[in-house]
Amino acid sequence: MAEPIEPTACRAKLYVKGRVQGVGYRAFACRVASQRGLCGGVRNLDDGRVELEVEGTKEQIALLIEDAKTGPPASRVTAVEVEWSPATGRFSDFQVWY
Repeated sequence: MAEPIEPTACRAKLYVKGRVQGVGYRAFACRVASQRGLCGGVRNLDDGRVELEVEGTKEQIALLIEDAKTGPPASRVTAVEVEWSPATGRFSDFQVWY
C-alpha cells in the first residue's frame, strides 16, 4: 500500500506563452489560484508571456498548471514552462502584480 503524500508547501514559477496578454489572463489566474488556496501573484512580462509565482501544495499547484494550459476563453496558450523550488512563505494571498 502506498504511503500518503505529505501536503508540504512547494513553490513554482509558471511562464505562460501564447496569446495571453490583453485577454483577461491575469484576472483568470488570480481567480483560479485563489479558489485553489494558493498564494503568490501573476504579472505580464515584457516579452509577451505571463508569469505566475505560486506557493501551496504540489497537488494544488499541479491543478493550477492544468488550468494555466487552458486559460480564459479569449487566450490561446501555446506552452507553460514550470520551475519548481522550495516554498518561501513570503506570500499571504494571491494578487495581480503590475
